[in-house]
Amino acid sequence: MEKTPRIAVTPGEPAGVGPDLVVQLAQQAHPAQIVVVADPDVLRERALRLGLPLELVRLAPGSAAAPTRAGQLTVLPVHASAPVRCGKLDTAHAAYTLRTLEKAVDGCNRGLFQALVTGPIHKGVINEAGIPFTGHTEFLAEQTGGSPVMMLVSSGLRVGLATTHVPLAAVPAALTRDRLTRVIGILHEDLRRRFQLEAPRIRICGLNPHAGEDGHLGREELEVIGPAMAALRRAGMDLEGPVPADTAFLPDSLHAVDTVLAMYHDQGLPVLKHAGFGRAVNVTLGLPIIRTSVDHGTALALAGTGRADAGSLSAALALAIEMAANTELREACGTARSTSAHM
Repeated sequence: MEKTPRIAVTPGEPAGVGPDLVVQLAQQAHPAQIVVVADPDVLRERALRLGLPLELVRLAPGSAAAPTRAGQLTVLPVHASAPVRCGKLDTAHAAYTLRTLEKAVDGCNRGLFQALVTGPIHKGVINEAGIPFTGHTEFLAEQTGGSPVMMLVSSGLRVGLATTHVPLAAVPAALTRDRLTRVIGILHEDLRRRFQLEAPRIRICGLNPHAGEDGHLGREELEVIGPAMAALRRAGMDLEGPVPADTAFLPDSLHAVDTVLAMYHDQGLPVLKHAGFGRAVNVTLGLPIIRTSVDHGTALALAGTGRADAGSLSAALALAIEMAANTELREACGTARSTSAHM
């Protein structure tokens, strides 16, 4: 990138490992300016508990982004309304957690940040506080006006999801031609825009065993998935399938595709997490902003112990920086082509 990117990071649930991971992340230098949207006192307390050095610098309005130095973090303060105790959930923290997200998303929407990296939250305690909340993805869609598609990335493997957090019994009804057309379209466009894949090769899993066995084991492949894919192929997309999910992830065949689209959460993610749990990154496509996240939960029992592994957060940050650079390059190329066309 021509300029240093500025990346917002929200630690998530303050009683969990999110603050630990952020403090660990600060122990090395980064090519981007990391801005943690959080309570500075929570970060200082966690650094003290972990025995790690941490210098916090408040984000100055109008300042230029500079690479993050080891041992230092820039902070955009949001103050917690109650004391934070490691491993102890408290409904008083729910509003604080959401305020950090709102402030970070607002910064992304205004162009202050080039990407958002989110730590793990605890949906249960937010709902127990009387705040209806289904998750990061839905919250971000509401705040940005996007149409989210979930994709996880690990060890060169990308897995998108046609449906996400819905009961297995509800998956067939949720898989409509319109939904698949939207999801595949977003997957295709964001692979081009955010990952610099000019002609993405997407493998589509079937829903049923053996991809329906020509209708003998289910008709979704014939009546929903196949027709949606046929229309998108006519529009120029490179789509393979629907293929049986039990052979979709064979290592010898994955080199032929850029992404695999699974029909439901537990069809695709067990394979990816087996390949790289703790190093995987959750990416939300279909938003006007870049958002990556860790692949794990709040791990309350590990908070403040020094045993939490920052690998997934580190990978999420690295991917956010890469996606920001890819997006800037693509937009710059588009501007150059547009200018050339009007000369």
